[in-house]
Amino acid sequence: MAARVEIVAVGSLHRDLEPAAQHFMDLLRPHATVSVREVKEVNLRGRSAAEVLRDEGRRLLAAWPQAPVVAALVVEGRALDSDAFAAWLQKAFERGGAGFVIGGSLGLAGEVRTRAAERLSLSALTLPHQLARVVLLEQIFRAGKILRGEPYHH
Repeated sequence: MAARVEIVAVGSLHRDLEPAAQHFMDLLRPHATVSVREVKEVNLRGRSAAEVLRDEGRRLLAAWPQAPVVAALVVEGRALDSDAFAAWLQKAFERGGAGFVIGGSLGLAGEVRTRAAERLSLSALTLPHQLARVVLLEQIFRAGKILRGEPYHH
């Protein structure tokens, strides 16, 4: 699975989640080039939800992944099991790479959802956006194991 993955996410990870994200980045390193770009989270105080989504959306669009296939992660997106996600990722790799966009605490602006080629869900549960990044990295690692026919007991 020598491939390229770009993740653009609102906000930086809390220090308690950084080791988990780094763990999966380290596991992925021999098999994929994974980059993460963070855009500044908009402070919710004194701002309407529409203003926050608009401003974060503009930042995400400006930092858009260069990958040929980009998925926005949204709770109401298409749900895939791990095998189907691995197959989806393989197709993206065959086209030159996969990109993922993760919104902030209020989700993603409509313009961001519209620009993405695909809308995927990591879970029917609403995940905090920082935890969603860790889950995504783990699922990319799991997909690599599936694609290489290796067991996964992590």
